[in-house]
Amino acid sequence: MTFDWDHAKTFLAVAEAGSLSGAARALGQTQPTVSRQIAAFETALDATLFERTGRSVALTPFGVELLDHVRAMARGADMVALSATGQSQSVEGQVRITASELMSAFVLPPILMDISQQAPSLEIDVVADNGVRDLTRREADIAIRHARPEQPNLQARRLSDERMRFYASATYLETAGQPAKCNLSKHQIVSYVEADRMLNYLLPAGLDLTRGNFRFTSSSQFVALEMARGGLGLVILPERVAARLPDLVPVARDIGVFDLPTWLVTHSEVKTSRRIRLVFDVLADSLS
Repeated sequence: MTFDWDHAKTFLAVAEAGSLSGAARALGQTQPTVSRQIAAFETALDATLFERTGRSVALTPFGVELLDHVRAMARGADMVALSATGQSQSVEGQVRITASELMSAFVLPPILMDISQQAPSLEIDVVADNGVRDLTRREADIAIRHARPEQPNLQARRLSDERMRFYASATYLETAGQPAKCNLSKHQIVSYVEADRMLNYLLPAGLDLTRGNFRFTSSSQFVALEMARGGLGLVILPERVAARLPDLVPVARDIGVFDLPTWLVTHSEVKTSRRIRLVFDVLADSLS
């Protein structure tokens, strides 16, 4: 029996998204196109894969059984793509870098200019994402992370630690005053991670903080930054990012800096590609 691999990929996307519309967004297609591909896949297999329940879908027993096989096929296809990319010796084509929003906006642009001068034919796609992209599934070629990867097929290089400090706007300081020595208990801290995670990071430093100090949070670093610039509270920023923001001033200097480990990560097979190796090496030199 033969079938279209694109139909199998669509089946996997629908199974993981739980709906046709979600799969369409993930694949960059329209919902009718996804629906037609699922119907064609079911016809080729002579089996029903999904039960439609309103706007969502549920796998049939056969669909559940098939899902693991299609996932294994997808992993195999990913490894084929990685191996092919690794054999490419031309310094052209696309390299996808994923990093946090602040890193992408304030740190990477001058480094990308250097890369562009060395390899004018390269295309660089910056995926500004505060989450962790899956390099093995080609969601990016290179990642800048603050945790060492655990997967054995990834290569990582330790960069210089990111030096973090507390900053605040003049508006906030006029209202709340300067933080007393090592005492932030009466101040608000704008956070771009969950309050509990930030507390776990700050409490070991001996700071007197509770969840009440984190009334304003956002999953977006840019939103949190604008909250702080608007006077809603203190914010912890990398020194090299804050240097680009003259309206924010360092506060709580007696607390000192927080060193955040930084890793440059790529897939072991991709590292043999000249274009990816060039970008990896320039990033490593510049960020160290």
